[in-house]
Amino acid sequence: MTIEFNADVDDATIEHLKAHFSLQDDDAVRTMVQAHVNAALAEYHDLFCGRKVFRRGSDLLEYRLVLLIKHQFEGTIPDEHTVSGMFQMSSNESRSIIRAVISKYQHQLSDSLERTICSVLSSAQRSTNDDTYSVIIRNRNIVDAINQRLAMINPALSPLEKQRRSVCAYSIQPSALQKLKTFYDLDKESL
Repeated sequence: MTIEFNADVDDATIEHLKAHFSLQDDDAVRTMVQAHVNAALAEYHDLFCGRKVFRRGSDLLEYRLVLLIKHQFEGTIPDEHTVSGMFQMSSNESRSIIRAVISKYQHQLSDSLERTICSVLSSAQRSTNDDTYSVIIRNRNIVDAINQRLAMINPALSPLEKQRRSVCAYSIQPSALQKLKTFYDLDKESL
């Protein structure tokens, strides 16, 4: 069954959505809203069919985030700032809800976590100051997940280290990066 609907959205709301979600044009807003609508419909469908029953509001928010990861964020874990903006919560609260979602829905989101980690690893750039690589990670939970993966691969590997005077830049040793790239079967470029 196909369900279609129309919604009247004023210009001020469209401009607010563009600014809030860093969108360039009306088509990007339309695409973003459609993804949110799909997530909301999936949520209601699961509730109406009795597949999900929530006892606490936090459970509902967590499940809503899972659906948004699937429908809005194309299977990647969003950063804390994005979650804070969507749910009107502090960075600490968004970090906590992301951590809860990654833990509670670990099997359902394993591909999403892997996709997010691979995206971070693929963006690594050789540091100009030393022989390490630099990555930008705006989600502390992803830093923790990468460090957990490093510990699983080889406990002797160095963890990601936060760079001084940086909010979300981390250093990674070439040996650790190579082991992670091998583990995730990313390009085999020499380091």
